[in-house]
Amino acid sequence: PASLPPPLSTTMAALEAPLEHGIGQSKPLLKKAKISAGEVDLSETLNTAVPVYTEGADGVVSYPRGFDLVGNTPLLDLSAVCPTLKPGVRVLGKAEFMNPGFSHKDRIIRNILTKAESQGKLYPGMTVVCASSGNTGASCAMLCSMRGYDCVVITNSKCSKEKCDSIRAYGANLMIAEPEQDYMQMETDLAEENPDWFSVNQYDNLDNPDAHYKTTGPEIYRQTCGTVTHFVMAGSTGGTISGVGGYLKDQNPAVKVLLADPVGSVFTNYFHTGEVGEGKKFLVEGVGKNNIPGCLDLTIVDGVLPVEDEDAFRMCYKLAKSEGIFVGGSAGLNVHAAIEYAKTLEAPATVVTLLCDLGVKYLSKVYSADWLRENGFDCSDSAPPRSTTPPSPPQER
Repeated sequence: PASLPPPLSTTMAALEAPLEHGIGQSKPLLKKAKISAGEVDLSETLNTAVPVYTEGADGVVSYPRGFDLVGNTPLLDLSAVCPTLKPGVRVLGKAEFMNPGFSHKDRIIRNILTKAESQGKLYPGMTVVCASSGNTGASCAMLCSMRGYDCVVITNSKCSKEKCDSIRAYGANLMIAEPEQDYMQMETDLAEENPDWFSVNQYDNLDNPDAHYKTTGPEIYRQTCGTVTHFVMAGSTGGTISGVGGYLKDQNPAVKVLLADPVGSVFTNYFHTGEVGEGKKFLVEGVGKNNIPGCLDLTIVDGVLPVEDEDAFRMCYKLAKSEGIFVGGSAGLNVHAAIEYAKTLEAPATVVTLLCDLGVKYLSKVYSADWLRENGFDCSDSAPPRSTTPPSPPQER
């Protein structure tokens, strides 16, 4: 519309969202993603356009519902966080904390549930069970409440109080595994014991990377007008880096995909040696792992960027105090890795990462002075620099 200010007009045009009755929809994405476990059918049409508010011929105005707001998150310029970047080098963060469940996991749960319903695997009266470090569980609880399913979420003691409380607030039954229990195996066991339970299986379900191939990847490509040169992302299920990275490489094989990995996760060693090895304790939630999930396609990954817990948490505070962006530890890890990598670039480049979730989910941890002190972290403005060594290029194969 002519009345819209230029930035919004430009955004809507770039997304190719026709102003029709109800919710605008972009053109269908008719691609096939070759994920390591096989081909994933991407022929379905998804709503990947900005919701619009329009008056129909009958005079009734159409409005979006909560689940219509998943995706189409803004892409923010974070380059000012590091003023020493070379001319033309930019670091961008996709604001996934602006999804209705406050994380990028809304995307995969919407896709998993929708495809299960269309295939007759999930239907009214069933219970959905989901093992999660927190965000997927919250997204699952939220979308199940919207669709009328009972929901059981299984997490571990590392999950923050805020994420646990949000899962309960949506009406889900929350189970917290004991230290000696494998919460992912608990999901499998419960689904096998209860025939009317649907297992989300986010770690091995290829509808997880499929969601990012169909939505997050195309959004990033459109929002950067195809100029994205690098994608930096931590992994837990591996769905985001595999789906987004796969899509971007399909558009431009020269795009570099870099795995940000918390020190202590087994992904770094597995990338270089093919051996899982033994993981060590780390405190950033929702990223890294002590095993290799089926959704992680390392053939898409060009290099690994290890990140210490304290560097991730310090970046959270830096983003909050300099950019007014309040995010969780995994986003801090992503941005730290992206910035450190961007420092090594001499030629113009567009480095994109994800701001995975909202900082409110970690008030009792990352943003608690007591918790930081108990774990030996100093994220204060007067904290000495962590390292004086120059940033190094990614650990590529």
